[in-house]
Amino acid sequence: MVIGEPGENIDDLLKGAPAAAETAPAAAPEVKEAAVKAPEITVHESAPAVAVEGKRAISPRAIALAEKLNVNLAYVTATGPEGRIIERDIEAAVASGARQTPLAAKVAAETGATAPAAGSGLAGMARACDLGKAAAAPAAAAPAAKGKDLLESGDDFEVRKLSNIRKVIAKSMYASLQNSAQLTHHLSADARRIQALRKKAKKMLEEGKLDVNITLNDFICMAVIRALKKFPNVNTHFLGDSIKYFNKVHLGLAVDTERGLMVPCVKNADDLSIAGLSRQLKQVADACKKGSINPDILSPEAATFTVSNLGNYGVEVFTPIINLPQSAILGVNTIVPRPKDLGGGVYAFVPHIGLSLTYDHRSIDGGEATRFLKQIATEIETLEVEF
Repeated sequence: MVIGEPGENIDDLLKGAPAAAETAPAAAPEVKEAAVKAPEITVHESAPAVAVEGKRAISPRAIALAEKLNVNLAYVTATGPEGRIIERDIEAAVASGARQTPLAAKVAAETGATAPAAGSGLAGMARACDLGKAAAAPAAAAPAAKGKDLLESGDDFEVRKLSNIRKVIAKSMYASLQNSAQLTHHLSADARRIQALRKKAKKMLEEGKLDVNITLNDFICMAVIRALKKFPNVNTHFLGDSIKYFNKVHLGLAVDTERGLMVPCVKNADDLSIAGLSRQLKQVADACKKGSINPDILSPEAATFTVSNLGNYGVEVFTPIINLPQSAILGVNTIVPRPKDLGGGVYAFVPHIGLSLTYDHRSIDGGEATRFLKQIATEIETLEVEF
C-alpha cells in the first residue's frame, strides 16, 4: 500500500509492481482516509461502551487502562466514534498528566471531589491535597480556592469548608464512637530497657553495622506484636454478631501528614526482625506523607491492631479512637520520670513510658484488656531482639 497526498505523483514508487497497483494513484485519498480510521476499528471491542459523566462513553479496554493508571476521566479528550473514549485517549491523557495517586482516587471516590488535570505530584500527578482545585497554575489557583472554600466571614472569624480528606476522617471517627462500646485503660512501663536498645542500635548505625535507624517506636511496636501473639482475642475484628480471628499480625500505624491522619498497615508484621519492621514502618509512613500510599493498606480492614504514638509531642495521657472493625488500639505517650521501688527500701526516679489501650467492650472484657496491656508493658521491660 502507498500513502500519499492527493494528486501526488507516485509513478516512481510503482515501478515493477503488479498491474493491479496502477489503480493506486486514483485511490490514494480513499486509502489514506481508511488508514486514519483503522485504529478506531481495531481498538474497539464488540462489547458495548459504558456511559460515563453524562453523555460520554468509554470502551471496556479504556476503562481497564484508566483504572490501572488512575487516570482522571474528567480530563480525557475522546477521539472515538460518537465521542467515545478509547484506549489511545487514556494513553494520551497519561502523557499530558491527567493521573491521580491511589490515595487521591480513593478520596475522590468517597467524596465526589474532582482532581485537576495537572497536580502537585511527580510528573503532574494529582495528589489528595489537590482535589477540588482548579486546573490552573498553583499561584493563580490559590486565591480562587480560598474564596471557594470560604462560607462565611466576619470581623473576627471565618467559616470554611472541610477538606475532602478531613471529611473522610471525621466520618470514620464519628462512626467509630457511635457504633462501638469504647473505653480506655492507662498504664506505664519501665522504659530503661528500650532506651538501652535504642542507644545500642544508634551506635551500630554510626559504626555501619546497621543500615536502618531503629527508633523507640519500632521497639514498642515489636513489643506490641509479641503481646498480640499471646492474646489472640485482641488481634481480631468485631463484626457485630461474630468475631474474626487472625493468625497473623497486620500492624497499623497512625501517621500525621499535612493532608490529615492516615493509618497504613504493615502486613505480616510478626514475621519481621526488628530491622525489617523498622524499614516497613518507615516505608509506609513516608508513602503517606508523599501521597503515594497504596489505598489497600489504608483500609481499616487491612490492619488487625493499630498503634498511635504521640510521645514525640510530649503527650502524657490520651484516649485513642479505635479504627473499626479492629477490636483495640494502643496509644503511646511520652516518657516521664516516676518513682520506683528498686528493692531494699531504695526508691529512685525511673523513666516510664505511658500506654493507653482503648478497646471495644463488645469484643473484649475489661479483665482481658488489662492483662493484655500489662503484657505489653512486660514485653517493653524485657524486650530481647537480634540486630
